[in-house]
Amino acid sequence: MSKKGLSIKETGKLATEIQLEIGKVVLGKQQTIEMVFAAVLANGNILFEDFPGLAKTLMSNTLADTLGCKFKRIQFTPDLLPADITGSYFFDPEKNKFTFREGPIFCNILLADEINRSPPKTQAALLEAMQEKQITIEGTTHILERPFIVLATQNPIEYEGTYPLPEAQMDRFLVKLAVGYPDEEVETSILAERAKRKRDGFEVESVASPKQVVGMHRAVEEVYVKQEIMQYMVRLVQTSRTDPRVAVGSSPRGSLGLFKLSRALALLSGRDYVVPDDVKRSVIPVMSHRLILKPEARIRGVKPEQVLAELLTSVEVPAVTVEDA
Repeated sequence: MSKKGLSIKETGKLATEIQLEIGKVVLGKQQTIEMVFAAVLANGNILFEDFPGLAKTLMSNTLADTLGCKFKRIQFTPDLLPADITGSYFFDPEKNKFTFREGPIFCNILLADEINRSPPKTQAALLEAMQEKQITIEGTTHILERPFIVLATQNPIEYEGTYPLPEAQMDRFLVKLAVGYPDEEVETSILAERAKRKRDGFEVESVASPKQVVGMHRAVEEVYVKQEIMQYMVRLVQTSRTDPRVAVGSSPRGSLGLFKLSRALALLSGRDYVVPDDVKRSVIPVMSHRLILKPEARIRGVKPEQVLAELLTSVEVPAVTVEDA
């Protein structure tokens, strides 16, 4: 690996190996695995909103093991304090001074499980880390290890005793994803694999390192995006703000999210340039959690995903050929 990072070709080859290794454990979810890894390539945080028991924790843990990264899990509860995440200073009588004890946030891949079960003050402890990749405690800034990516989960059906994530924090997640239930064939394969292993645990091969992950981030920065496609991304985001069913449309961070995820998806497709289809695939994961619908639309059962699907058909797609790209 050069000082500038991995080449696009090297990154694509390594990405394929990583996804295949994860696919040995998380069965039948190739598209979800690809989108998760695209978000990792784009150096973005991921929010899983789905029902319990659908392998969200398993996918996060397997991802970290396959990347050779340090993994930590925090179970968010109503009594969790910010210091339980970031760490705190304590008085060391032997050294006769205050010493900093690192919290679980000092890792590469952090799983924030059921993030909406903790009060806003505790949720906010993640804000600076997610955006700036650093934390400040008692006036001292601590730089987090690279890479640092947060994967958070929340249950969409149990709202009693929860604290909905504020929009400012939702906006920090590059994508919102759902794993979904497996079909009958895949669920049968899950049981067959469990019988074959004769234990609950999994073993995966580490095919990368934190240094290589950072190198892959740099490779994504070399993916070319034509001006017309950038304008297409901006039109999609701006159109979301004018939809009569939407109270608050996507922020400019949504445009940046489309830009980042589209480049990662292009690289995973073996290209060093973005095409409109990469943008289309990015729209719902990047923008669905950035739209706030009007109350009357929510009462009628309208979902952000429905608004975005219609938006994709109404905004003109640039006629960009492979030669243009």
